[in-house]
Amino acid sequence: MTAAATGAHFEQAALQRLEQADLKLVERNWRSRFGELDLVMREGDTLVFVEVRYRRHAGFGGGAASVGPAKREKLTRAAQGFLQAHPKLAKLPCRFDVIAFDGIADAPSCDWQRGAFDIY
Repeated sequence: MTAAATGAHFEQAALQRLEQADLKLVERNWRSRFGELDLVMREGDTLVFVEVRYRRHAGFGGGAASVGPAKREKLTRAAQGFLQAHPKLAKLPCRFDVIAFDGIADAPSCDWQRGAFDIY
């Protein structure tokens, strides 16, 4: 499986998990000059920006740990761009979640971190 196909596979798995938890899809793979947002969801009145990560090996901390300060900054800028492009949604409270899949692609573990980081 190519890297793009692997990414799409785990984004779909994350989307299914989120929808089972009653979150609603707003946008998928939103791109701008600021960066890309894997999934933008709604949970009630909260807009949720979701970063999906997959790591076959947990060396260096696994998928969740790969969302470090530089990636957080990029996600924050992308979210700000999204909110500028969607002013009606900009009034909603927002949060950043990370869904990390680790291990063999056929049977990975899944770690959903709600409110994985804050912006200031």
